Amino acid sequence: MGPPSSSGFYVSRTVALVVAALAAALLLALTVLASLYGHCERVSPSEQRGRKVQDAASPPPHSQEATPDPRNAQEPAVTTTWKDWRPPGPWDQQRLPSWLVPLHYDLELWPRLRPGQLLARCLNFTGRVNITVRCAVATARVLLHSLFLDLDAAEVHGPLNFATANATVGRVPVDSVWFVLDTEYAVLELGEALQPGGLYELQLCFSGPVLPDTREGLFLNVYTDQGERRALIASHMEPTFARNVFPCFDEPALKATFNITIIHHPLYVALSNTPQLGQSEKVDTDGNQWTVTTFHTTPPMPTYLVALAICDFDYVNRTERGKEIRIWARKDAIANGNADFALNITGPIFSFLEDLFNISYPLPKTDIIALPVFDERAMENWGLLVFDESLLLLQPSDELTEKKTVISYTVSHEIGHQWFGNLVTMNWWNNIWLNEGFASYFEFGVTNYFNPKLPGNEIFYSNFLYGVFREDHALVSRAVSLKVENFTETSEIMNLFDLFTYHKGASMARMLSSFLNERLFISALKSYLEAFSYSNAEQDDLWRHFQMAIDDQSEILLPASVKSIMDSWTYQSGFPVITLNVSTGIMKQEPFYLEKNENQTLLTHNSTWIVPILWMKNGITQSLVWLDKSKKVFPEMQLSDSDNDWVILNLNMSGYYRVNYDKLGWMKLSQQLQRDPKAIPVMHRLQLLDDAFSLSKNNYIEIETALDLTKYLAEEDEIIVWHEVLVNLVTRDHVSDVNNYDLYPLLKKYLLKRLSSVWNIYSTIIRENMAALRENYLALISLEKLFGAACWLGLEDCLQLSRQLFREWMSHPENEIPYLIKNVIQCYGIALGSDEEWDFLLNFYMNTTNEDERIHLTYALSCSKDPWILNRFLEYAITTAPSTFNETNVIETVAASEVGRYIAKDFLVNNWQAVSTRYGAHSLVTLVYIIGRSISTDEQMTEIEIDPNFH
Repeated sequence: MGPPSSSGFYVSRTVALVVAALAAALLLALTVLASLYGHCERVSPSEQRGRKVQDAASPPPHSQEATPDPRNAQEPAVTTTWKDWRPPGPWDQQRLPSWLVPLHYDLELWPRLRPGQLLARCLNFTGRVNITVRCAVATARVLLHSLFLDLDAAEVHGPLNFATANATVGRVPVDSVWFVLDTEYAVLELGEALQPGGLYELQLCFSGPVLPDTREGLFLNVYTDQGERRALIASHMEPTFARNVFPCFDEPALKATFNITIIHHPLYVALSNTPQLGQSEKVDTDGNQWTVTTFHTTPPMPTYLVALAICDFDYVNRTERGKEIRIWARKDAIANGNADFALNITGPIFSFLEDLFNISYPLPKTDIIALPVFDERAMENWGLLVFDESLLLLQPSDELTEKKTVISYTVSHEIGHQWFGNLVTMNWWNNIWLNEGFASYFEFGVTNYFNPKLPGNEIFYSNFLYGVFREDHALVSRAVSLKVENFTETSEIMNLFDLFTYHKGASMARMLSSFLNERLFISALKSYLEAFSYSNAEQDDLWRHFQMAIDDQSEILLPASVKSIMDSWTYQSGFPVITLNVSTGIMKQEPFYLEKNENQTLLTHNSTWIVPILWMKNGITQSLVWLDKSKKVFPEMQLSDSDNDWVILNLNMSGYYRVNYDKLGWMKLSQQLQRDPKAIPVMHRLQLLDDAFSLSKNNYIEIETALDLTKYLAEEDEIIVWHEVLVNLVTRDHVSDVNNYDLYPLLKKYLLKRLSSVWNIYSTIIRENMAALRENYLALISLEKLFGAACWLGLEDCLQLSRQLFREWMSHPENEIPYLIKNVIQCYGIALGSDEEWDFLLNFYMNTTNEDERIHLTYALSCSKDPWILNRFLEYAITTAPSTFNETNVIETVAASEVGRYIAKDFLVNNWQAVSTRYGAHSLVTLVYIIGRSISTDEQMTEIEIDPNFH
């Protein structure tokens, strides 16, 4: 699951008042909507009480004798009840009590999905589960997780005696069953206590909904394939959604084996974690034919890895080391070869990691399914990996994009989880970084191994460090590893799947590898994986195995234990700024603050980090040193008066910190860049600019220091370095606001004088051979920014090229504009054109059904410099069919443009009633924000304050 993004905005006082005035209306509207929400809304077990399974499911073939159906018992099934009041008890705790340990699940699920049926808002499923448990503490109650399920019958059998043929020697009465919705428990009140050491079997029958508008538990995908509307069912259990599908002990440390049975329509195929064991036929009470598919027993695994899919997909397959790999996708996609690339890389990735860790992948097969909709995510379920098809399938049009590399990274990440997460699982979610951080780290190691020309350090910076450094700081962000364990709410756990878990976690692994060495790093991980295979681990377990590896050799000496070093990073939020005075050799550390001020330093962070300092002097790599206190002197880092003397800390940005220098240190680096920039490696030119701009924005150094580093840029031909400069100097705020100030002409003059070298390289490639960029990942992710900035700065060749490529596209629409620069070409083709270009693009918009494409086209249509065209665009937004335009998106994009900002404001003032009548109160907050963003004078504020439409 990908980390979420964050954003924010500022509104003026007047706009804030308008927003407040709208809040009451919005609240009323939401109340009405809530009352009208569809009949298939999730309900509590009490509201579902009494609904019984219509078609009785037969017991799994492998357990028919040992597992009688509770609904066929002589006693009536226990009625599910709700307890409106309950005394204090273990059901109030955030974690399951340790009374019972699950050993094995026999799970049967029967979703009622049929081909060609009219899909209602929700689809039902029934199921039953027999859970073998070991009693650890005597108890007359059973607590297990269950959410949004009807529990239709419950029995407890035991103690079990597997030495006898029947295996069951007794039955424990179940007096009542009730639910605790806030902690998501089902409670079975027993007539007698279970005894410590005894084995028992819980037999539960249940039913629940499959919803189409969620990706939690069992969910529905409706899609188009071979010209027909079709549907499939898939599952997603992580982190706490297994309890939505079957009653279970839904905690990661409670691993068990599973025998899974899926009942499905004969025209569908059923997939699960393990290979198919057998199939039989079944007829329901209405005479409908169903197929019963059983699967082999899984290895011990947590409930969040249980997986199933019921679909009408095709597949491609290959064998790797005797184990079958199948990629499942829409039949059209398979026929077009869209899954071939993923298939060809999957087997070698498995083999590479098997050899790296000397631990074989334990399952006999791997299925990977590409879902039409999985919210651009992927999930590592053992034996059945689930992907959003956008992250797995390669279209022919993707050749000139970064898509191939993204697929490689994503597949490598999920396969890495087969060891980090599946084989060895964190004990609780507070250590989820042990799964995600190491899977993220190895996705880069694996992909770089198979693509050695990829610039690994620069890509790690671009994909991981760049984003997390902008979110991480001392006061607000969280630590990678949390000492607090008392949370189980799904929302709290889901919040852990963020930048800090993935990107900072990967950075922790990378830093650890950098101050050890690759051999020692892998050796320690091998030991860790072997020791905790099919089990669970905590962060301290990992550190212990690294310490064992350190203690077994004498080459690498550390200033403290591995635990002390790494805990100083994983248990603290934020990261340090390391400042070196090159005149004295004094190095110090302090926490990084956003918009640093003196008071912050006094209020927080008495702790320090134990910091590994890899560094170079005059281009030569030096020995590792450690900053293990707030301040320390390193005489070897003092610089002489020589112009050729310079020093850079944090080699390859392998340490998770920023670096600052005194004025002399920055000056010597700037001089070296101007004298011979190639003497400083690309990674460090990138690092210097990134650190300097970030430190200047947050009051650590003056902006002039950062700008001094850019004086050499006329000699810079690396596009990733230019990308770093442009994202700092050509920002969204500058693009939308500089025309009101004097900054634009100064920025234009300064950058255009230095941009020509790199522009000439890439404009020639665009004109002559775009295919040359196919394997240049850094160019693929950076070219759009370079092209857009050059045109925004008014570079004539850029404008002329945009005009030319747009006109060529108009003449031959079948020849698409190269994806990398499509958005820029479309925008400037409209900005430099007339109503002819605009009408052409509008017609293209009308014939486009892809939502993402429509968003980009809306932006391009808003690039016009003609007020009457923009006004017409706004008119279309409120006069054409509601499905034609997203009017708030149209108004927002028009308002963000140079010409359109004033037109959008006037349009909304004059058409407020029409917009609110047509689109309702829910759109008003967005529109008010847009108006507030375009206000820049007191007169405009007064105009809005007195306009009757705003009261």
